[in-house]
Amino acid sequence: MGLSPSAILLLCNQHQPVSSGQVECLKQSNMKFLYLFTALSILSMINVPEVEGQDNYDPNDWANLNYYKSANAALTPITNHGDRVIFMGNSITEGWLKADPAFFTGKPYVNRGISGQTTPQMLIRFRQDVIDLQPKVVVLLAGTNDIAENRGPTTLEAIYENIVSMAELAKVHNIRMVLCAVLPVYDYPWRPGLQPADKIYRLNKMLEAYCRQQDIVYVDYHTPMSDERKGLQKIYGEDGVHPNLTGYRFMEPLVEAGIAEALKRK
Repeated sequence: MGLSPSAILLLCNQHQPVSSGQVECLKQSNMKFLYLFTALSILSMINVPEVEGQDNYDPNDWANLNYYKSANAALTPITNHGDRVIFMGNSITEGWLKADPAFFTGKPYVNRGISGQTTPQMLIRFRQDVIDLQPKVVVLLAGTNDIAENRGPTTLEAIYENIVSMAELAKVHNIRMVLCAVLPVYDYPWRPGLQPADKIYRLNKMLEAYCRQQDIVYVDYHTPMSDERKGLQKIYGEDGVHPNLTGYRFMEPLVEAGIAEALKRK
């Protein structure tokens, strides 16, 4: 039979001898607390939310395959791809619809951003949230949460390869890609000290080179939105990561020019 915390405290205060059975019980209790603490520590490191309410991670649905399942089923079928444009990404994409719904209204734009997501999660759901919806164009903005280590440590090469895999899937299915530069970040509020600015800059250079090589439209948000530290200018986003309405409205003509260019290409 185990000892309650109050019974342990009473024994300690009274300096009474403790039996060998009670000692063993205390050891087992301490080990249980240690295992629980270790498990919680690992989980806190792997699934770090962006900011309160901005990480839609579901441990029972790692890639969030159910997130847009109903919305996808409700979409009107189209013939010969029509002119549908899918916006695929993370909280920056998902937040776009919330911050400036007028940008999407009356246009064939479908938002499939999920807050907190990394590129391997997007790669898993790319078929159901992009390919199966038969768009003409997909706008992909991804990678910042990988660098923030939302799902654990990774490398720029792994992020790059996941994005390239999505571009290759789009090409096979005759979907034109608009690949967007990762927005500048000097530091992540939910994961400080990772020094992401140069990592983002290097990843963008890798993506830009790939787009030139493969004749893919590249939309550079990073250069005009960066400050002197390669972080996001305050005018475009107060938290240094997510655009505000001013930020989104700065991005909108850039991405629409990219979409128009992609539609011209065969």
